[in-house]
Amino acid sequence: MNRWLGALLLVAWFAGPRGAHAQAAKALDVYTIDVEGGKSVLFVSPSGESMLVDVGWPKSATRDASTEQILDAVKKAGLTQIDYLVLSHFDVDHIGDVPALASRIPVRHLVDHGEIALPAGVTAVPDRFITYAALRRTIDHIIVKPGDKIPLKGVNVEVVAAGGALLSKPAAPSRGAGTANALCGANPQAAEIPRDVEDNQSIGLLITFGNFRMLDLADLEAHHSHDLVCPANLIGQVDVYHVNVHGQVKGMAPELVGAVRPTVALMGNGGRKGGDPPTWPILRAVPGLQDIWQLHYSEAGTADTNPPADFIANLQGPVDGHQLIKLSVLPDGTYTVSNTRNGFSKTYRAGAAQTR
Repeated sequence: MNRWLGALLLVAWFAGPRGAHAQAAKALDVYTIDVEGGKSVLFVSPSGESMLVDVGWPKSATRDASTEQILDAVKKAGLTQIDYLVLSHFDVDHIGDVPALASRIPVRHLVDHGEIALPAGVTAVPDRFITYAALRRTIDHIIVKPGDKIPLKGVNVEVVAAGGALLSKPAAPSRGAGTANALCGANPQAAEIPRDVEDNQSIGLLITFGNFRMLDLADLEAHHSHDLVCPANLIGQVDVYHVNVHGQVKGMAPELVGAVRPTVALMGNGGRKGGDPPTWPILRAVPGLQDIWQLHYSEAGTADTNPPADFIANLQGPVDGHQLIKLSVLPDGTYTVSNTRNGFSKTYRAGAAQTR
């Protein structure tokens, strides 16, 4: 393909339904950004407001900061500011370098769960949190708890987990939320893994746009997500599930994924982090799950524990930059998932779980 034609096609792909002003108010766009096994997900609402969840890694001796990959996605999405920057929790692969990002693009509101949780016996607060806490004193700062809403215009964003607490009543609109979960009896609560206390402070979000629902629980581990769906499923069914803890098996609760019954699973993994092979049978057991999309080919896995190449943004070995996965949701209930690496896309319909 002529490289100039290829570049034009990529620009058109990124613009998607937002390429023309007349269509800008119609779509919810979600970009899962490649931050090499960290987390960063950008939401652009039908109103044009934005919400960035997590900022990946800070700069270190072995890796560049994730700031450039985030700014590239922000630019391609046509944004000039970030309206809500949500830090799901304060682990290093999520908190990254917020001051560096905020020095490059305006951030209107910072959202988090409050103070950092330290392991037993640890008293020294990490530098990454100290510098972040200094910044948040200069920007509008919102601490959220379960049941709160993040006021992203045009989209319903409900907090279902935060600061170690979980939703205590069914989410709304429900799509089956509040019903008994038959999977609880066969899947007792997993053992708690106490070594990473910040994981279970994660802000978990249920995003609703029309009949479309997406669940993202960040790094909430299996032990803690259990209570969101047992004995009753407080979440209900969703269309897209952003897999817990980058696809690490410690985040996989069969009673959760089986209850929310996604049509599509998105895995924000790195080549050598997340996408664990034992995660796959848990996902494959979900009735009606059509596809799993991954940011990276998981080098710990095989062809059987990775999706087909079209569903992977960054393949094994050298890659053409940091490719990402884009989700675009229209008000008619259709949503399209696309791969920037090759332009491959597939369209689904919201509410498919209701007909299974």
